[in-house]
Amino acid sequence: MAAERDRGVVPARPALRDDCPQRSESKASRTLPTWVWALPPVAVLALVFLYPLALVVQESLAPGAYADVFGSEAFREALVTTVWLAVGSTVGCLVLGFVLALIIAFVPFPGGKAVSKFIDVFLSFPSFLITLALLFLYGTVGIGNGLWTDLTGAETGPFQFLTTPWGVLLAEITYFTPFVMRPLLAAFSQMETAQLEVASSLGAKPLRIVRRVILPEALPALAAGGSLVLVMCLNEFGIVLFTGAKGVTTLPMLVYGKAILESDYAAACVVAVVNVAISVGLYGLYRVVSRRVGA
Repeated sequence: MAAERDRGVVPARPALRDDCPQRSESKASRTLPTWVWALPPVAVLALVFLYPLALVVQESLAPGAYADVFGSEAFREALVTTVWLAVGSTVGCLVLGFVLALIIAFVPFPGGKAVSKFIDVFLSFPSFLITLALLFLYGTVGIGNGLWTDLTGAETGPFQFLTTPWGVLLAEITYFTPFVMRPLLAAFSQMETAQLEVASSLGAKPLRIVRRVILPEALPALAAGGSLVLVMCLNEFGIVLFTGAKGVTTLPMLVYGKAILESDYAAACVVAVVNVAISVGLYGLYRVVSRRVGA
């Protein structure tokens, strides 16, 4: 061996044996087609989501079901109510969420970090909990009306709006605003403070800094949060139900009424299909907008 090493001859290594079980298994796994690995998640998705959705679509195709639903005044009113409540809530959440996120991110005050952490916790709250809190404050027998009747001796208090569409709008804005604030706070945390300092040193006023520096950076987060809130408001059921707004019928409430109260499953499935179609269409619009603003 020494002589061969001196002559520059390197002895050949013994060939690796291919009888290792782990190596043979890994080699076999590499030979499997890629579509085999997609079968388990596709099967679970088909069983849990696609099959029930197919049953709903099949039930909605009953003879005359779409014509009866589209021709009913209740469906048209529910559609209009759903759209304007969702759009109004989204606009309110965007404005309020942007202002609150600005204050938390750029105005130092004691407890600012605690408030930011509370927003993360708030996202896990159920929607009916916020509605119950508003009922305790502004309900017919709530704290606000109770204080008013005790002070003035009146029979009823001034807060009677909670069972109206405005009460539903207030509850949705209260509950969904943190869903806009969370991506905004994440975007603000990544902004370079040097831009704000340069703009301030050049004499720009706070409103101009917000409009010319902060707002362009926040557009992707606003688009993401706003589209999420819009889709969630379109499908919101618990807030409308717990406010007790009898004159407010949205598409989810109409599905509940047709299926549970009237046992008209074909009509309920038609309304559900329309609601799903609107939600999917809005999601597609969100994807287009997010690409353009760079989200």
